[in-house]
Amino acid sequence: MNRRDFNLGLLVAMPAVALRLPQLTSPLRVDGRRVNAHLEELARFGKTVEGGTNRVAYGDLDLQARHYVMKLMRGAALEVSIDAAGNIVGRRLGNDARLKPFMIGSHIDSVPQGGSYDGQVGSMGAIEVAQTLSENNVQLRHPLEVVIFQNEEGGTIGSAAISRGLTDKDLAIVTNSKKTIREGIKFIGGDPDALASYVRKKGDLAGYLELHIEQGSILYSEKIDIGVVEGIVGIGWWDVTIEGFANHAGTTPMNQRHDALLAAAKYIEAVNRIVTSIPGRQVGTVGRIQANPGAFNVIPGKVTTTLELRDLDAAKVGLLFDKIQTEVAQIEAATGTRFEFKQVNRSQPALTDERFRRAIDEAAKNQGLTTKLMPSGAGHDAQEIAELCPIGMVFIPSRDGISHSPREFSKAEEITNGVNVLLHSILKLDAMA
Repeated sequence: MNRRDFNLGLLVAMPAVALRLPQLTSPLRVDGRRVNAHLEELARFGKTVEGGTNRVAYGDLDLQARHYVMKLMRGAALEVSIDAAGNIVGRRLGNDARLKPFMIGSHIDSVPQGGSYDGQVGSMGAIEVAQTLSENNVQLRHPLEVVIFQNEEGGTIGSAAISRGLTDKDLAIVTNSKKTIREGIKFIGGDPDALASYVRKKGDLAGYLELHIEQGSILYSEKIDIGVVEGIVGIGWWDVTIEGFANHAGTTPMNQRHDALLAAAKYIEAVNRIVTSIPGRQVGTVGRIQANPGAFNVIPGKVTTTLELRDLDAAKVGLLFDKIQTEVAQIEAATGTRFEFKQVNRSQPALTDERFRRAIDEAAKNQGLTTKLMPSGAGHDAQEIAELCPIGMVFIPSRDGISHSPREFSKAEEITNGVNVLLHSILKLDAMA
């Protein structure tokens, strides 16, 4: 029996009081055993010997898992369809046709050799919310859309398709399944030629809520039940090229070298020093480096490396980049090298809506759960949907802060807590909007 089977067995066998789930102020509650059983079953599509999940977007296992998810959505009395981008959409009518829909959901694709909770908790949780509403004959004022976005791990492709659209360049990207995004969308039942007609307009949605594992260690280490996300960080990526001069390592004196790798070492140290010199929660990373020609007896003449900066404040990302540039100019002068920065990706920070944060916080506290206002250091589909409507995110703890790994894990009780918070957050927002 593996770890998840053992935990699920405990969940089935133990009475509700043993789960330490606090008494709700409202009797409406999700079925924790069911949602965790659905997670366990979903994990079988691509289950690895290490206990994780290998289910990349547009692969055969992704397609099989999508069929399973659509079956669950129909069982939750949702009207299910696949949009042009390949997103799975389950719709439920509200009792006021004039109101815009609320959207909840996440994704089910994984990174290669990943875990069984990233995206999957939010997806199964959203379906469970719809199932609970249906079983209890609760109709929201607003329509409800449960959306399983495709290929989140490859660049939030499904959510980007409906929020800002995909370009021909986007569609030509080759994914982990060896298919282009265009081919992948066709493979999962979408229509890449009709994408433009499915881009939504700002104001088309009343709001979006996403449940997710934290993918960090804050909640776990501080023993806090629920993270109320204040925003998703903006991210800047740069390819960095350092040009020096390749020369004989034995015959070139140290004071006559233009060593690109030495310059790279000084640059890496500078990035860490500059990012940590300013108060705040910003992070900076140099994640890749390659020296050329890469021989024992040749001074490196060229280095290719990277830079990533993340923060909730776009202005701070810009400030950090400017400080790094100033330091780089000094490194160039000291080493006789030349740096070139080429930005390859940029995402703006996406702040969550204050009303949504308040609803999540109240929904959690009404269940006796502890909360913490916190940023999301990882990107999510919510970041794309923020272009269309107000957003909110609910975090649950990740054991040891591990994610994108077979060791990724959240307890069944924590998952149930998160889904209950998602349910009651939607009920609160529906009543006030």
